[in-house]
Amino acid sequence: MDDLRIATSEDTEAIDALMKASIREIFPAVYDERQTASAERFISSVDRQLIADRTYFVIEEGDELIACGGWSRRNKLYTGSGDKEADDRLIDPATEGARVRAMFVRGDRTRRGLGTRILEACEDAARAEGFTNMVLMATMPGLPLYERFGFVVTRHETITMPDGVTLAGAEMERPVTPA
Repeated sequence: MDDLRIATSEDTEAIDALMKASIREIFPAVYDERQTASAERFISSVDRQLIADRTYFVIEEGDELIACGGWSRRNKLYTGSGDKEADDRLIDPATEGARVRAMFVRGDRTRRGLGTRILEACEDAARAEGFTNMVLMATMPGLPLYERFGFVVTRHETITMPDGVTLAGAEMERPVTPA
């Protein structure tokens, strides 16, 4: 059985390794080799603020992390978005959506409900803090999961990595379901 729990600072290295492996294993089905390498370099970085805020989850199988993801009450939508000052701003649950962030599943554990379990945990936590909406920036490999969970695309976006490589992305949102 796998266990879902809140990530701790001791998980940082394992989360980083999981993120990188997930991109290497899953992204080539949608993105080319150059895009996958750029995403591994620039997207798969642990956001320690999510861990410090206790809004980041991991799923363990035995002593291995097999999935991770979380949400944020801060303005940052995804790694590399915005500037640092605006990223740290606490968002208003009455008018802004909780940010779903950094969802990754090990390549050999996809389509087993792990991402859904993390999204449910994110929704429960965001609801408890008064949020009525959730938003995210999806890369294309995650789109089917998010759509199954009820997110809808609000706009398509080209995400430009620091090295100039671009990825197709989609900004998405969904209402938080009442308890």
